[in-house]
Amino acid sequence: MTMPSSVLKAYQFFNESNGANFMTEKLYVVDKEIQRDKSEFVSSDVFREAMSRLSAPVALVTTDGPAGRYGLTVSAICSVSVEPPTVLVCLNRDNRSHAAFLRNGVIGISILEPGHEELAFRFASSKTDQNEKFLGADWVERLGGASVLANAAVTLVGRIAQTLSSGSHDILVAHIHDIGLHTENTKGLVWFDRAFHHLPAQT
Repeated sequence: MTMPSSVLKAYQFFNESNGANFMTEKLYVVDKEIQRDKSEFVSSDVFREAMSRLSAPVALVTTDGPAGRYGLTVSAICSVSVEPPTVLVCLNRDNRSHAAFLRNGVIGISILEPGHEELAFRFASSKTDQNEKFLGADWVERLGGASVLANAAVTLVGRIAQTLSSGSHDILVAHIHDIGLHTENTKGLVWFDRAFHHLPAQT
C-alpha cells in the first residue's frame, strides 16, 4: 500500500525526531480518516468556539530577507524540544506573509506583554500595509536577520528547519539560535475567549 505524500512527510519528520518507526500505520489511518466525508466533522463554528476557550500566548512573528520584511500576530505557537531548542508556529497558507517566511527561511518571535495590545491588533490586521505594521515600535535585528520587538517579554530567532502541512495551515518547525530575555518582573499577556487578559508577575 502506497503512503500518501503528505503522510510520508509527517512520518519522516516524526521518525527523524523521535525514532518512531511505529508511526507509519497510525499516520496512514489518520490520513484515511481525514479523507472521509466532511459531514463527519464538527462544524467550523463549533470548533472555533471551543478553541476560543483555550488560553494562548500572544506573539508577533517576523521575517526579513530576499522576500521582504513581513510580520503577523499568532497564538498557535509552542515549544517542541530542548535539544535542539525547537519551536513550532502555525501559519495559514492564505496569509500574505506565508510565502515570505518560507522563502526567507528565518523567523523572529516576540512574546508580548500587557501594553502591547494595540501592536498585536495591528499585526493581526490583513488591511494594514506590512511597512506600517513596524512603525511606532523599537525593533532590534538579531543574529540571522530577523527583527524582534525590543521591549518584548522574550524574543527568539531561528531558522525554519521543516514545514508540515495540515488542513489550511503549515506548521513551521524552527531551530532557535538566539534568545533574548528583555524585562524583569515580566507579566503575561494571553488571549482567551476572544479578549486579552493580563497575568501578574511572579512575586
